[in-house]
Amino acid sequence: MEPQPFDATHPRRRPPVDPILMETSEVAVMLSMSTSWVYREVSKLGLKVYKLGRGKNAKVLYKRTEVFKWLEQQKIY
Repeated sequence: MEPQPFDATHPRRRPPVDPILMETSEVAVMLSMSTSWVYREVSKLGLKVYKLGRGKNAKVLYKRTEVFKWLEQQKIY
């Protein structure tokens, strides 16, 4: 069964939401680096980390807009 296109007139349908936060693995793939590199360099990059949960199962997340902003600052003109 194929997903139905968004119908704003349907009372129970909500528009799809773009994710605000990215996981470490997503940041690593986007930058073509390893996850260990991201963990090690995140403070040097100036990215804020958002931690959800506790202990080993906690998720470390990053704001998508901050990652793209940092990436934009790395441009070589």
